[in-house]
Amino acid sequence: MNRALLRETVNNSKAIAWDTCHKIYILMDDNQVQKMKNLGYDAMIQAEHSTPNLMYGTLLNWYKQSCPLKFVYAVSTGSEGDEFDTIVPQN
Repeated sequence: MNRALLRETVNNSKAIAWDTCHKIYILMDDNQVQKMKNLGYDAMIQAEHSTPNLMYGTLLNWYKQSCPLKFVYAVSTGSEGDEFDTIVPQN
């Protein structure tokens, strides 16, 4: 796990979200935050209500608690739809 990349990505995000099993997302824009809310992601922390350090620590905790085959993706909205960048590959 590249912790520097993970921290930098979280620091620049709008929120983090977890499906409480194996999918952890770092949401890079407001559109992605709304999409995750619409999908019912209850495990979500928004940057406007938190700090980068708290979000980073929470994400690491979620990762430790995750099911096998877990991953962390940064998700942003591009001109052709959702764009997923692998931050921590599935393992």
